[in-house]
Amino acid sequence: MNVRAAVALSAKRPREAQPEPETQPPFLKAMADLMALVLRSRARGLRWRLPTALILTVIGKAFDVLAPLAIGAGINRLVKGQGVEAQAALTFAGFVLGWTLVRFLSAAAPQIRDAIFEPVSMAAQQRAATEAFRHALSLSLDYHQTKRTGALSRTVDRGSRAVDFLLGILVFNLAPTALQLVLAASVLWGRFDWSLALIAVVTIGLYGFLTFAISDWRIRHRRELNEADSEAAGRAVDALMNYETIKSFGAEDRTAGEYERALDGYVTASVKATTSLSLLNTVQALVMGLGLGAMAILAGLKVMAGEMSPGDVTAVVLMLTGLYAPLNILGFAYRQIRQALIDMEAMDALRQVDPDVADAPDAQGLPPSDPKGAALAFEGVGFRHSARTAGLEEVSFVAEPGQTVAVVGPSGSGKTTLVRLALRLIDPQEGAIMLDGADLRSVRQSSLRRAIALVPQDVALFNDTLRVNVAFARPEATDEEVWGALEAAELSEFAAALPEGLDTKVGERGLKLSGGERQRVGLARALLADPRLLILDEATSALDSKTEAAIQETLKKARVGRTTLMVAHRLSTVADADQILVLKAGRIVERGTHAALVRKGGEYAGLWRRQTREKVEGSAG
Repeated sequence: MNVRAAVALSAKRPREAQPEPETQPPFLKAMADLMALVLRSRARGLRWRLPTALILTVIGKAFDVLAPLAIGAGINRLVKGQGVEAQAALTFAGFVLGWTLVRFLSAAAPQIRDAIFEPVSMAAQQRAATEAFRHALSLSLDYHQTKRTGALSRTVDRGSRAVDFLLGILVFNLAPTALQLVLAASVLWGRFDWSLALIAVVTIGLYGFLTFAISDWRIRHRRELNEADSEAAGRAVDALMNYETIKSFGAEDRTAGEYERALDGYVTASVKATTSLSLLNTVQALVMGLGLGAMAILAGLKVMAGEMSPGDVTAVVLMLTGLYAPLNILGFAYRQIRQALIDMEAMDALRQVDPDVADAPDAQGLPPSDPKGAALAFEGVGFRHSARTAGLEEVSFVAEPGQTVAVVGPSGSGKTTLVRLALRLIDPQEGAIMLDGADLRSVRQSSLRRAIALVPQDVALFNDTLRVNVAFARPEATDEEVWGALEAAELSEFAAALPEGLDTKVGERGLKLSGGERQRVGLARALLADPRLLILDEATSALDSKTEAAIQETLKKARVGRTTLMVAHRLSTVADADQILVLKAGRIVERGTHAALVRKGGEYAGLWRRQTREKVEGSAG
């Protein structure tokens, strides 16, 4: 299958899976996924920690069953030894000490198990979060443009936490409790009477059935909580990320009101959940009370008939009470398990989303480049957006090594689409894009990203230091190299004047810097990357005239030894380009040098005359 056919085939795949489907995920598949995640968690000591934890779990539950037998035997000896008080007291004390020791061991075993297994549980949670986060970063630009950042973050966070919860509750709580029930029923049947075992099994069975039934009725409230939580979180993140816009329009109260309304559903569902939880706890207490009463009455009757002793009554009641303790959270655990499975499924659905842009199985690195820079070629490229009809149609051009190719045109003409295609943020639906003779779809993305650097119109900066932001493309760069890039971007004096120099925090999205300063940081970052192809997407649009002139001189030096693709609105910034492409409605309608296009008197000449007139009028005003 050739590259173009593969791209056409991938375009037919569904772009996005539903984050929280209404159907319950298959339990066995979820458990298999959970175990696979544990095995690939790479936790230190995994090979001995996992079996040791399981063994300690079994030992703890076995001691839970043995403890009531010890205290029951002590009471029996005390009753039988009424004539010899000292001997009876010593014997009883011995059994009490044994019961105390067994109780301690039954309580200590799970604690030791948790300490041993905690590194595995945390490593599995870390692995789940890392894999989901890495996959989210690999998804297409279109996916991220249609998703709420806060909701996506919550999907990853809840899914990874679900891993830890399922391991703690399901594997090391409810499953061992089921084992304890089997052991207790076996002891009751083997040592005492089958009817006592039947009461224990029926009580626990009825307890579990009613708990699951009521919890199923309550589960829809949790879904409403999740949806409201995601909506509120998404709105909160959106508002905080756009704080400056909200502040400038005085929309604080309106935004807070929208956030409050998003929480209305959460509050309503929370009230319903709390009320129904009270009903669940009442039903659970009734069932367990009836079971304990029935067992105590039956045991008492057997004592009167001489089939059991008083200590045996204590033992069977304590045995059932021991089962009640872990089952007391069964309703909560069942609801949380259901929710954890949903959260894991949502995270798994995220991981199942196929990126629109992915490395081919046989992808290679970029071939060596000409010392002058890369050779970039668009060959009959076509791309149509799903959200609108405009895109690119039959776009063809060649940027020779070392050349500067400029792209101009009105808004919506396809300039941004062309840049994204050159960066391979999207793939063409028709034609091919070649870089140094290699189709971008056959090149590893990591190799491509090292060869290209972008200076966008709106430079995105991290809430970190100036050094980290400039050296983002080359984290290993020295301070001298960082300062050199800042100087090339006409920003070294500004950086030197900062109180903490390169260690100054730039704020979230760089909001502590002006628009011009952010663009110069973006330019310094691109220059430090030393790419073979430099893409300037309105790279000086936020600069004043004086700084723009200085940056243009810097860019002329920066373009030496590399190929440059420039997108510009102000035509004065591209007048010295080797080739200018004029885009209109997704097509190249004109191409040539600045002088040739002005002489031609076409689309470019019209744009030039309008901008020149506006500049003259602005100066006169």
